[in-house]
Amino acid sequence: MALTILNVAYPLAPVGPDAVGGAEQVLSELDRALAQAGHRSIVVACEGSQVAGTLLAVPRARSDLSAHTELAQGRHRRAVAAALDRWSIDVVHLHGVDFHAYLPSAGVPALATLHLPVNWYAPAALRPERPQTWLNCVSWAQHAACPVTERLLAPIENGIAVDIFSRGHAKRGFALMLARICPEKGVHLAIEAAKLAGVSLLIAGEIFRYGEHQRYFESEVEPRLDRWRRFIGPIGLARKRRLLAAARCLVVPSLVPETSSLAAREALAAGTPVVAFARGALVETLEHGRTGFLVNDVHEMAHAMRRAGRLDPAHCRAAARSRFPLRLMIGRYFELYERLAQDAEQHEAAGTA
Repeated sequence: MALTILNVAYPLAPVGPDAVGGAEQVLSELDRALAQAGHRSIVVACEGSQVAGTLLAVPRARSDLSAHTELAQGRHRRAVAAALDRWSIDVVHLHGVDFHAYLPSAGVPALATLHLPVNWYAPAALRPERPQTWLNCVSWAQHAACPVTERLLAPIENGIAVDIFSRGHAKRGFALMLARICPEKGVHLAIEAAKLAGVSLLIAGEIFRYGEHQRYFESEVEPRLDRWRRFIGPIGLARKRRLLAAARCLVVPSLVPETSSLAAREALAAGTPVVAFARGALVETLEHGRTGFLVNDVHEMAHAMRRAGRLDPAHCRAAARSRFPLRLMIGRYFELYERLAQDAEQHEAAGTA
């Protein structure tokens, strides 16, 4: 059955092939897959987004993002309402941490994917009262942390386009970190570990226009940088693929439970082991001593960074290919879209009988 799916992004982050955040990357893959399969894909996202379907663009904040949250949410509410007025939407799929602020009124099935740690969401958002509203997580670790409710569906693990990361590249000696530059990502700890290990480090990521994030970079990250530990800013997909393939390891020093870590999965697909704090879904993602190392502090991280070059890239690629192919994630979301749309039709038919 041909479907019309409305995907709704977080209001303050653009969507597209070069998106930084995991939620935006997943949305981008769903949009592209829907369009390729002959479904109608409509996306509400901020200006600067690139989509395969139809983009309903809302203005993008140009200054401190924290001061524009309510304004952006209001614009999203109006854009979602406009889409529902214009098209016969089968399912609304929401991806933002603040999805409850622009959840449409009853009448169409809504799915909210929780991409971030559960305690970042408003408690009421995790127990929706709106009819035909469902939640899903992106890992079993995240799912286990959610309140038990009939609205919580089985998790759908994030997948990646394994083949585009699996092209061979000569390994070099640097470690790599890919992340938003913000306190919870622990960028300063990656730098400290690299210094202890005597390993060079490239840090790629975007500093979003939040005052807290900018202050963190200026006070905790920038003073620690040197000629061997460098911040290279945001990078596109092509450069990310090259760096992941060439790195000795990817470093993930998150201070909060990672719900999935697409970067870790992409690294494995590139044949690059991952050194990470043993938090959240990273424990599910990595095979300690085979596809990476799970560590507990900066000293263990430094030791693991030195050892990472001994791990076999073939084991990393095989794990990514068998466990995280994009087609599995896409297939499960498509099955869920169809089930929610059919259930809504049956519910409507029963109400009019």
